[in-house]
Amino acid sequence: MDPICYTVTATQQGERVDQIAATAFPEYSRARLQTWILSADLLVDGLPVKSKARLKAGQCLQLKVQLPPVLTAQAQDIDLNIRFEDEQLLVIDKPVGMVVHPAPGHAAGTLVNALLHYHPGLDHLPRAGIIHRIDKDTSGLLMVAKTLNAHTQLVKQLQFKEVQRVYDAVAVGAMIAGGLVDAPIGRHPTQRTKMAVNAHGKPARTHYRVSERFSQFTRLTVNLETGRTHQIRVHMAHIGYPLVGDATYGRKSWSPKGGCSALLATLQACQRQALHATQLSFTHPLSGQWIEVNSPLPDDLLQLLAGLRAYDR
Repeated sequence: MDPICYTVTATQQGERVDQIAATAFPEYSRARLQTWILSADLLVDGLPVKSKARLKAGQCLQLKVQLPPVLTAQAQDIDLNIRFEDEQLLVIDKPVGMVVHPAPGHAAGTLVNALLHYHPGLDHLPRAGIIHRIDKDTSGLLMVAKTLNAHTQLVKQLQFKEVQRVYDAVAVGAMIAGGLVDAPIGRHPTQRTKMAVNAHGKPARTHYRVSERFSQFTRLTVNLETGRTHQIRVHMAHIGYPLVGDATYGRKSWSPKGGCSALLATLQACQRQALHATQLSFTHPLSGQWIEVNSPLPDDLLQLLAGLRAYDR
């Protein structure tokens, strides 16, 4: 396995090896990194060092380990819609209804189960190489690393906000213009299965712009600056424009003005939040090339938009 290399920056000069390693390889615990330093699997300029050694700018941390299997999930032969693939990574177009990670009540049929069948070596990578996730009832693109080096580099890009994630959404209400929601997100204070704008939560920033207007709805292009759980859904509901079909954060008793039966049928046919991860852009971890992957809207959201346009005619 080729070593993963990280060059100490000028701002990190004087910091300890274990501190810099935690920044360089954030997907691994500090305890595991300490073990690798002691076992000389994590070197500095090719030489073993002590955890408390202080480094200079330009020195290179080198991590070369053979990871044991870390997953117990079973491989399953489930079709995957692959939008991009090479020897380093995959970009998957996840269908609505598919859970990303196994969890209580969802031990099978998940994206992880499908990935382990498609590429068995992913059982050695954290979270089967999945870099970020999207909700069960959100469709669209997500990244999967196939090597330890790609995983480390892509996690780092995500951490430093260098990955561009664009979503297509339909919100309830007629927006005048786009904007930015800058509001921290944490657990709901009383409903622990939900998230909420919370002063004690983690920073969260969502950029949105109007891409199509309807009389009672708005189609949005949304760009994530951070990636909190349910971020777009929580932020849109917070500013008074919940997503169409969002049973968790939407308005439970809302109905369109005029009570048009065709419009009601259109809305009822949308059985999930109207949210699709439509574009994913990032720097390739090996070549350095800028990669942009796109996903067309799935049929249910195309039908929703067609119904809204028909109502406004």
